[in-house]
Amino acid sequence: MTVTATSSAISGWTVRWTWPSGQSITSSWNATITSSGSAVTAANASYNGRLNAGQSTSFGFNGAWNGTNTAPTLSCTAS
Repeated sequence: MTVTATSSAISGWTVRWTWPSGQSITSSWNATITSSGSAVTAANASYNGRLNAGQSTSFGFNGAWNGTNTAPTLSCTAS
């Protein structure tokens, strides 16, 4: 996934989503990922939170699922 600072610099970011159909994360990189039930939060690592306007960073994960692998809706906040 890619996080981009649009019109101004940011000092951190958080991406949240809820799995709609039984997915889970088995490993991740370039983010601190926590989950509680189907709710997932990915927050910047210490080295990729500060972004100038127009800059991007990315993170990723491997996952598993049972049944249908439906894409979640994401929400992203900057600090």
